Amino acid sequence: MKTYGSKTARSGVADMGSVIIYSHSSESFADRIEAGRLLGDTLIKLGISGDVVLGIPRGGVVVANELAWRLNAALDVALAHKLSAPGNPELAIGAVAEDGEAFIQEDYAERSGANSKYLQMQTERLAGQLDKRRMSYREVRQKISLAGRAVIVTDDGVATGATMKAVLWSVRRQNPRRLICALPVGPPDTLAELSDSADQLICLRAPANFGAVGQFYRQFDQTDETQVLHILAVEAGRIRGQP
Repeated sequence: MKTYGSKTARSGVADMGSVIIYSHSSESFADRIEAGRLLGDTLIKLGISGDVVLGIPRGGVVVANELAWRLNAALDVALAHKLSAPGNPELAIGAVAEDGEAFIQEDYAERSGANSKYLQMQTERLAGQLDKRRMSYREVRQKISLAGRAVIVTDDGVATGATMKAVLWSVRRQNPRRLICALPVGPPDTLAELSDSADQLICLRAPANFGAVGQFYRQFDQTDETQVLHILAVEAGRIRGQP
């Protein structure tokens, strides 16, 4: 268990052990592109870099693309799927990662009435969906080896953090040299919990009154698969030295 301090650096950055919260502002981002640009600029100011940036599809890939270009890092996807509560698709009680392994928030699952049979069925169903998505993405962009590399995982934001935690656990099993979670926005309690799954966590904005990620974006349209595949195709071309 990490211990969190309360010191504030001269820059105004709240540094709580492995968690760096740049501000507690509730100001909205224009869109995911702006969020990625500002996040990248902030990491550069803080002297934080990475070899690989992983975005969680779909919206997180847009943020990751901006971040990777600013850090001159390779871009890839980190696949996971939210595992929802029975009868409540908006409530995440866990997540399934690309390798088919599930992370379950047991207290959420118990309160929602999700028994072991339900969890097993949903895990198998979501793993099948992720496998189809993985094959689609890997036809365009081959998976990058993460072993021995500094890896940054990002999304357009977190609420409960279930999906992000599943991804961080999955990435950790691939033996990166350093694992960083970088986010535009998230609630303070979730960020503190996520820090146990990463070597360092950086978040631009951690407002106290947090409802949903979308409330902190003026434009929060759904990112479709075509856009994600285009971003990956451009990255694959860049790696091959093509325009």
